Amino acid sequence: MLISNHSGATTFTLLGIPGLEAQHLWLSIPFSTMFIVILMGNGSILFLVATESSLQTPMYFLLALLMVSDLVSTLAVLPKLLCLFWFGAHDISIKGCFVQMFFIHCTSVVRSALLVAMAFDRYVAVCEPLRYNTILNYTVAGQLALTALAKGMVLILPMPLLLQRLTFCRAVIPHTYCDHMAIVKMACSHTKPNRIYGLFVILLVVGFDLLLIGVSYILILHAVLRLSSRDAILKALNTCSAHFFVILITYVPAIFSSITHRMGPIIPPHAHILLANLYLLMPSLFNPIIYGIKMKEIRYKMAKCLCRRDALAINPGHKDGNE
Repeated sequence: MLISNHSGATTFTLLGIPGLEAQHLWLSIPFSTMFIVILMGNGSILFLVATESSLQTPMYFLLALLMVSDLVSTLAVLPKLLCLFWFGAHDISIKGCFVQMFFIHCTSVVRSALLVAMAFDRYVAVCEPLRYNTILNYTVAGQLALTALAKGMVLILPMPLLLQRLTFCRAVIPHTYCDHMAIVKMACSHTKPNRIYGLFVILLVVGFDLLLIGVSYILILHAVLRLSSRDAILKALNTCSAHFFVILITYVPAIFSSITHRMGPIIPPHAHILLANLYLLMPSLFNPIIYGIKMKEIRYKMAKCLCRRDALAINPGHKDGNE
């Protein structure tokens, strides 16, 4: 049966996790837990950056934008997934599917571009510490942020536009969300432009961004190895440690998921779908944890807020020690 994508009443059906349909309710427990942790973790970092004047610097401005992109990515995936698991809400309109796909892939591109901007920030902090405030001011940070947003929108906007021209033979998407290639595979018309463009975006984002990050870290390592003091070397490496772990959390699951996807029938379908969800959600889940552990300013401000809350809970009438 041909399914026209021009009809407003036409819907797709998200299958969920193939082979594990009977376990959807149980699977909702870890996913809903992740949802709560992501909202609390990213929300806490954003609250601290917004309210603490000492954290209102270009570096933390880029970090806050990373938290925002993580939240948008999570909100694009998890609410629909949980409705599917809890209420069996499998249907999604074509327009809704394209919108979800746009936000999921756009935030992934923006996140990657922000990691490049943060790699540049770390390079300046280690290699040009005396000129840091001059080189990386709010104007430059704002330009980097706008470039990241523009890159995401410009690269991903053609995807739904190219999908608009297709005629679909099937309506069931064997996935928990509207992934670009999952939609392309349902079409019975010529999909070569869609496949080529999807591969182009992957190579440009993962390949080019990782290249820029790699160059930054090579220059950082070169500068660090020239330091004579062991303490100075450890301090410089610790400056980059949080960003380095975030890069691993972001790119390693994505690359691993891409490799397993191309291994075909060797990997069962439910493993593909679970990995596809994890590579989207793991950065949102672990980024605030990594920055909370590795960055002493955030640890200190978080502990200060918690201690202040405990003090108010014990003595509600006490607001300020100077009063």
